[in-house]
Amino acid sequence: MDIVGKTSAASINKYAKKAYDHIHLTVPKGKKALLQEYTKKQGESVNGFINRAIDNQIENDNKTAD
Repeated sequence: MDIVGKTSAASINKYAKKAYDHIHLTVPKGKKALLQEYTKKQGESVNGFINRAIDNQIENDNKTAD
């Protein structure tokens, strides 16, 4: 009998489903590769970059709304 540890795919997926919302992003052909290349050079993940861009834009919008 195999014993499945806490890091099994099922456990990870269950946690991710509870902890995160998912957004499907569609970009023009070629932009995904460009984004991956850029973020790799910056030492950042695509997901991290997108989240940072969202946070920065919200922060900037809130500053101009005051």
